Amino acid sequence: MSTLELTKENFDEVVSSNDFVLIDFWADWCGPCKMFAPVYDKASDAHEDLVFAKVDTEAQPELAAAFQIQSIPTLMIVRDKVAIFAQPGALPAPALEDVIAQARAVDMDEVRKSVEKAQQGS
Repeated sequence: MSTLELTKENFDEVVSSNDFVLIDFWADWCGPCKMFAPVYDKASDAHEDLVFAKVDTEAQPELAAAFQIQSIPTLMIVRDKVAIFAQPGALPAPALEDVIAQARAVDMDEVRKSVEKAQQGS
């Protein structure tokens, strides 16, 4: 599957219509981003059931600000409209595979209960 380019116009639609979205926040001038890009693209080919997307932080500063992205690349994983993982830094391929496996294993019912509990407490 090809990697989608996320913009402020299509972000909500992509995240709400897909159960599992990986998002790479990046910029063209960023050396580590360029090193991570082929690793990310290869993972997108290996995991065709998942949505791989990219946010160019230079072209989409509103999205970067909304997610408080302070260093790039930052990888974020959204499952069932909940961000369950966010980490800056270029990951090597084995680490990215491990993160994907861990994210697949997350019990989203438990996550929803935790989110609901936190919202009730505030």
